Amino acid sequence: MSGTVPKQTSKQLLHLVFGGELDNLDGIEFKHLDKLDIVGIYPNYASAYAAWRAKAQSSVDNAEMRYFIVHLHRLLDPGTQTPQR
Repeated sequence: MSGTVPKQTSKQLLHLVFGGELDNLDGIEFKHLDKLDIVGIYPNYASAYAAWRAKAQSSVDNAEMRYFIVHLHRLLDPGTQTPQR
């Protein structure tokens, strides 16, 4: 049947990648919250890591810029266990 969505074979583990300029390199407070770079939400850690790495490498000349990966699935369902690698 065309137009159907294929069933996922593994559990979806959402990850958010975002970044911005830090106020202090020793902390995680941002200079401008309105200028945060929301890179995207990804269905697994591998794709989130690839996006994080690309953004981190593209901002290597700005020492105050940092990117992070947030495990959204842990916030949405605290009982979720991350699969062993």
